[in-house]
Amino acid sequence: MNMAEPQTSAGLPLYLRVAAALRDDLTQRRIAPGARLPSERSLVHRFRVNRHTVRNALQLLRDERLVVTERRGTFAAATAPDTSGPVLAPSRLHFPYVTGAPDVSAVTGLAWEPTPTGLAEQLGLPPGEPSLVHRHQVPGAGETPVQEALSRFSRHALAEVPELARYRRPESWPARPDLRLLYHWMHRAGLRLTRRESIGVGPGPIATTCLTVHRVVSDQHGHVLEVTDIRFSPESASWTYEFMS
Repeated sequence: MNMAEPQTSAGLPLYLRVAAALRDDLTQRRIAPGARLPSERSLVHRFRVNRHTVRNALQLLRDERLVVTERRGTFAAATAPDTSGPVLAPSRLHFPYVTGAPDVSAVTGLAWEPTPTGLAEQLGLPPGEPSLVHRHQVPGAGETPVQEALSRFSRHALAEVPELARYRRPESWPARPDLRLLYHWMHRAGLRLTRRESIGVGPGPIATTCLTVHRVVSDQHGHVLEVTDIRFSPESASWTYEFMS
């Protein structure tokens, strides 16, 4: 049986705060690679939480491959976790991610729109329920944009990421929403992000034929957070991948 996780005053589960503090100790080498972490009892005393919260935090760090647990206790990973796979590095990847640095002429906007039938279940929504949508367009020489990104966010993303949750109400929307730090916000909320992308060529609203990228971003538990479709006109079509190793 899953126990309800105590909440902080900010609405975030306590285990995420414990995991964030320990993650900082590990990445800043205050706990050296290969060193044993304090006992669960010591962590309970340090953070003034119960043992269930500490165990949830340690499980999250195990999922992130920052620690390993064996019969003798829990230890900092001897080497940095392998990030050669499709793991989003919060310090490198910005949202919306089209072709590098955000274009100052780009047009961005938010909306609540009905979710396409094929995406509703994936986003954790009942059929027909609206989802939060973010649009990002880079204008071309004419009226047709040369790049376009449309992102839909899941109910889980709005529940877990405080900075994203503030966009629930249209009256709080700025004229030019800036979500470039979205993946940093997700990481700060204790989410370990992975992406799956499919790339193809097909028809689209920005050109007769365009390069298309379909991205699905999920957390360490398999919950879908974001689904984005990116389209490029032929004259601007380029896609660069950068992985940390």
